[in-house]
Amino acid sequence: MPDLWLGALRMTATEFSVIDERRRGTQFLELTCRSIINTPESTNMEFWSINPYVGCEFGCSYCYARFAHNYVVDRARSRGRLSVPLGPEPFEQRIFVKRRSSVLRALDTDLRKLRRRTVRDGTQTLLIGSSTDPYQPAERLYQITRTILDRLRAERGIRIGIITKSPLICRDIDLLKALARRNLVSVYISLISADINIIKRFEARSPMPHVRLRALDKLTRNGIRAGLLVAPILPGITDTVQQIELLMSEARVAGAHFAHPVPLRMYSDTRERVLPILASAYPGLVARYRANYDKGQNVPDTYLDALRTRFRDIGQRFGIEDTGTERDYTKAPKPPSTQLTFWKL
Repeated sequence: MPDLWLGALRMTATEFSVIDERRRGTQFLELTCRSIINTPESTNMEFWSINPYVGCEFGCSYCYARFAHNYVVDRARSRGRLSVPLGPEPFEQRIFVKRRSSVLRALDTDLRKLRRRTVRDGTQTLLIGSSTDPYQPAERLYQITRTILDRLRAERGIRIGIITKSPLICRDIDLLKALARRNLVSVYISLISADINIIKRFEARSPMPHVRLRALDKLTRNGIRAGLLVAPILPGITDTVQQIELLMSEARVAGAHFAHPVPLRMYSDTRERVLPILASAYPGLVARYRANYDKGQNVPDTYLDALRTRFRDIGQRFGIEDTGTERDYTKAPKPPSTQLTFWKL
C-alpha cells in the first residue's frame, strides 16, 4: 500500500454519525479512534504522523489520500459500524472528524510509545497533516488540530512539522510559539505555484497563492520557522526555471526559511483526475505523462536529483538555502546531478 496513504488509516472506527451538513453539500461524520499517531513502521516513512481528518474539502486533483477515504468507509461497512447509509466516495464532501475525547485518550497512549522510542533512538519527528489538511474548513468548527497542538505542549524535544494550505494556521500562532519553546517546530505551507491559473486548474477549492503567502509572512514575522512545501511538482508545468523563480521570489518576500520540492506521484485515483486536466490545458504533455508514469508511480531518480539541483541553485540566488524534500526533514539528500532528464526542457 503506498506510503503516506497509511497516514490516515491507523484508526479504529467504532461509530459513524452525521454531526453536521452544510448547504453546499459537505457532510461531516464523527469518528471514534483508538490510535491517532501512526508509527514510522506503519507508514514506511522516517517520521510519526497525525491526521485529524479523513477526507479534505480542498479536494486537490493530484491528492493521493482518496484511497484512505474509501478504506475507512469500506472497513466500517464490513464491520457493521455505519449508523448512516453512505454511497460512493465523495472525498471533498464527506469529511470524517475524529472525536475530540477519543483523540485525547489516543494521544496519551501513543505519546508514551513515542517517548519510549526517543529514549531508545533519540529525537523523533512528528508530522501533522501527512495525508489530509489539518486546517481545512472543518477545523474552524471542530478544532481537532488545535486540541492536538494544545496537548503536545506538555511534550519536550520532538521535531514537529505541520503541513497545510490554509491561512487558518495563523489562528494558532500562540500555540505554535508555546510548542517551539520545548520542541523544534516547522510549518510547511503547501503551494505548488504562484501562478493563479495553475492553482485554479489543479486545486480550485484551495486558498489562492497570495492568501497562503500572506499566512507564511505572518508566521515568519511571529518567529515561527516556516517555509514552502512545493508538492507536487508537476513535470513540464511547474518545474521550469520561470515557475520556480516566481515562487522563490514570493517566498523570499514572505520570509520563507525553506522551500522543499516533491515531484508528482501518479496513483490510480490521481491519474483519473490529472490526465483530463492535462488533456484540456496541456494536451502536448499527455503522451509524455502516460509514457513516463506507466513505468511506475514515481519519477525516476535522475529527474529527482536534477530537480533538487534546480531548486538549490535558484533558491540560493533568492536567499533560500534549505531546498531539500519532505523526506529530508530528518536526513540529508543524495548528491544531485545536473540535467532534468525525465523531460526534455
